[in-house]
Amino acid sequence: MSFFAKEIMDEEWGNYFELTGAGYGILIACMVALLLAACFLSGKTKEGKKIKLGTKQLVFSSMAMALAMVTSMIKLVDMPMGGSVTLFSMFFICLIGYWYGLKGGLMTAVAYGFLQLIVDPYIISIPQMLTDYIFAFGALGLSGIFSKSRYGLLKGYVAGVLGRYFFTFLSGMIFFGSYASSYNMTAPVYSLVYNGSYIGLEALFTLMLAALPPVSRGLDRVREMAGV
Repeated sequence: MSFFAKEIMDEEWGNYFELTGAGYGILIACMVALLLAACFLSGKTKEGKKIKLGTKQLVFSSMAMALAMVTSMIKLVDMPMGGSVTLFSMFFICLIGYWYGLKGGLMTAVAYGFLQLIVDPYIISIPQMLTDYIFAFGALGLSGIFSKSRYGLLKGYVAGVLGRYFFTFLSGMIFFGSYASSYNMTAPVYSLVYNGSYIGLEALFTLMLAALPPVSRGLDRVREMAGV
């Protein structure tokens, strides 16, 4: 692992890994490859014709990732052991799944996970890295399950958030469960409460905003611009 990451000794946080230049390069290459793949696996129209929106999907997926990245840095509540209530950052990634379906949503969400790993990495092991970044953020793409459903955006957002919650719960229980004893909790309960607090609060605020008629109408117009 020394070629892609170097180990850092820290008395407060314990040992963790910091990415090397080669590690960053690999992550960027994976992120770009996934995003490009999402644009060419968007499926077919109702008439059975292949969708020819590769460029447009790339543009909107990139915009969603950029907005999600910027808003993820605007932290309304910053948790002491990682995680935060951000300015609706998960919502932008879930939009891609709702617009372009499950394949495009998952690939864009996984690419966003790589981007989060590039910008703000905290790695103690390969399994923890995959769970916290690739699987957790990638699960936001599950919003694509409801891309053709009535109230699909709201249902898709809930599906994506629950997917992320599941993987952050696993990570908290398996890799950070040792902190539970400080709060007189078991590892599963600690992870459920800790991760549920910030993910649930952001989800609640986002659903309230998305349910407002002016916001809903505005998103419908943007969806038309996205060519869906």
